[in-house]
Amino acid sequence: MSATNHALAWENYRVQKDLTAQAAASPAIPLPAQSAPTISQAPALRVMPLLRVPQPRRFVRVPTHVVGVHQEQRECPRASLRLPLKLRSVSGVLEDYPITLVTRDISSSGVFFLCPKSLAPESEIELEIVLVSRPLGYGNVVVSSRAHVKRVEPANMPGWFGIGASFDDFAFDRDDQIPGRFSPAD
Repeated sequence: MSATNHALAWENYRVQKDLTAQAAASPAIPLPAQSAPTISQAPALRVMPLLRVPQPRRFVRVPTHVVGVHQEQRECPRASLRLPLKLRSVSGVLEDYPITLVTRDISSSGVFFLCPKSLAPESEIELEIVLVSRPLGYGNVVVSSRAHVKRVEPANMPGWFGIGASFDDFAFDRDDQIPGRFSPAD
């Protein structure tokens, strides 16, 4: 790398260019009466962003090449996944017999599913969604979540409703214990 390859500030670029031209026109031996202007050793640099084509948003740590993604302008894109879902409680009241429903799509911020009863918008619900069924033959990996109903719309089947819910809090869990041979050694 040559010694002339220095970063220049935008504000003093013309000044340094003029100084270079003056240095070329001046005699090789400087006259003592003439004082040379000083150049700062650390010029102020102008930082400019690299321009690039905006990339579409993708899921974080979710293989979207495996599932379909809705082409919409959303903060968190949705994946078309049919996952088992249990509705545990509605507005703080536990369900007597939680039935297994199926998600239509899911994202990192919410879920849409079909339900045999209408839920009030903004009501709090508790969900349990099975992400992985019986890995290694033992138990299911589930997401236990509290959510709020954001949208209720009629479904194509009479008596069923489409429920759009936004996650408030969620935790990953298993529905049974991991055998001792897969547990970390104490």
